[in-house]
Amino acid sequence: MPKRANEFHFATQAVHAGERSPRPDFTPVTTPIYNSVCYIYDDLEELDAIFAGERPGYVYARFGNPTVTALEQAMATLEAGADSVAFSSGMAAIHAAILAAGVAAGDTIVAAQDLYGGTYTLLAQVLANLSIRVQFVDVADMAAVERAIREGPKAVLLETVSNPLLKVADLPTVAEIAHRHGAKVLVDNTFATPYLIRPFDHGADFVVHSATKYLGGHGDVMGGIAIASEENCSKLREITKLTGGVLGPNEAWLILRGLKTLPLRMERHCQNAARVAEWLEAHPRVARVYYPGLSSHPQHELASSLFRPGCHGGMVSFEIADGKRDSVFSFMNALRLCLPATSLGDVYTLLLYPAMSSHRTLTPEERAAMGIGEGLVRMSVGIEDVEDIIADLEQALKTV
Repeated sequence: MPKRANEFHFATQAVHAGERSPRPDFTPVTTPIYNSVCYIYDDLEELDAIFAGERPGYVYARFGNPTVTALEQAMATLEAGADSVAFSSGMAAIHAAILAAGVAAGDTIVAAQDLYGGTYTLLAQVLANLSIRVQFVDVADMAAVERAIREGPKAVLLETVSNPLLKVADLPTVAEIAHRHGAKVLVDNTFATPYLIRPFDHGADFVVHSATKYLGGHGDVMGGIAIASEENCSKLREITKLTGGVLGPNEAWLILRGLKTLPLRMERHCQNAARVAEWLEAHPRVARVYYPGLSSHPQHELASSLFRPGCHGGMVSFEIADGKRDSVFSFMNALRLCLPATSLGDVYTLLLYPAMSSHRTLTPEERAAMGIGEGLVRMSVGIEDVEDIIADLEQALKTV
């Protein structure tokens, strides 16, 4: 019979007292944060069965964590997927999804041209150096997309709404073409979130998110999620075990908390963004506005057919008239409420200069080819009162 805690010496008591209490007969309303690297069981046979995959359980934090599992189950539900795997960042999720899709040396990836700068660089530099060919295409040019896919890529990678030009992908058509030619479809759904669209309903094989953005929603946590079939998630988990890009339990708990208010926040983000986009489009110091909710947007009808009715996202991009670096800096330095910050999907309104931050690693020629000019500003419209957001933009634009 094991000793009681008070039968040990003081130093031993200090280490072990209060730990590994008997399993409770209650269920907490909110998922606890399990800050434990290792897990023990009543007998070694149980641990052996978990290692063998014969029963569920936890053995080591790189292999799984109860708090992280709760987040994974929640995201699988929200995205209507079979399973999901959490990662330490969105970039880790994208990288693992590419590997799980079977992409290897000698294979080709067809990718949307105006991807997030980090994703573009991962493809164009890191994977290209591993003898993986990447063909970038304009996702809005379906003829070009089909020509590229006919060449037999292993995977097609695109964003539901592109970063930062807000092009909307025709997911059903792309998926049909890709599957006809044997390619997996990987969709970054960060900008839209499952509140606007569930890519699995339109043929996606993998859906990834930077959970740092709308899912967490408060700018206080970094993480990534990949959602897929049970078979593909099994591959993702093996990759995660070996590469180590796992999400910690504290981060998982914060993202899980953020999910609870995702519908409320996204409704407000969409409402505010629509108002701001309409106002910007009429402003004399703004040359062009990119927002799927505007009738002037080339994919407005497509977005309206794919997205939740009346919702077109919380992201707005715009070009300052005759905008150059100095003009953009003057505008952003004059902001009083809106924040010049290098992220999105926060409760705050955040503005970013792509040429300086998200797409800094690209050459001026690469940015120009994507349509990212020197006067382009990307705005993540927050949940503040929209009149205050507009008033701040107005006073800042007067400095241009």
